[in-house]
Amino acid sequence: MGYMSKDGLLFVLGRFKSLLIASDGEKYSPEGIEEAVVEHISSITQFLLYNNQNPYTVALVVPNKDRIKKLLAQEHLSWESEDGKKRAIGILIKQLNRFRKGGDLAGMFPDRWLPATFAILPEPFTKQNGMVNSTMKVVRGKVEKTYMDRIEYMYTPEGKNPINSKNIDSLLF
Repeated sequence: MGYMSKDGLLFVLGRFKSLLIASDGEKYSPEGIEEAVVEHISSITQFLLYNNQNPYTVALVVPNKDRIKKLLAQEHLSWESEDGKKRAIGILIKQLNRFRKGGDLAGMFPDRWLPATFAILPEPFTKQNGMVNSTMKVVRGKVEKTYMDRIEYMYTPEGKNPINSKNIDSLLF
């Protein structure tokens, strides 16, 4: 999962065991997308893509709660209110759309590889909960197993809309 430079250097871009498979059988590496999202979107601290021959890609999101609180405060919204939580999800949608057609980061990745929806997680991936290994890499299989109910929910009509009850309930600031 990489390439050789003209100078004969090997650049590793991903791991074979983390490949995602679209419904048409296309395989793609999620790491570059995940890293770009965390790098360019200040409201997201951790981001994990998922697709296992499903009709669309989804994401598990650990929000940057401090950043979202500041953005909500600028709009005179409380993070404790229902409207504030819905607006927080709207902020995440808007920022992820920067990677889509018309966004300032459009063209970095094919739209079909970007998540159609996302699940907001109530806690980060850490060594303590076993979702990050000793080299600080996310243990994809453990995360997927732990949050499989949320992943499956994103493939339902209610779950496809990111402004859903489970995401609102996960916004425990």
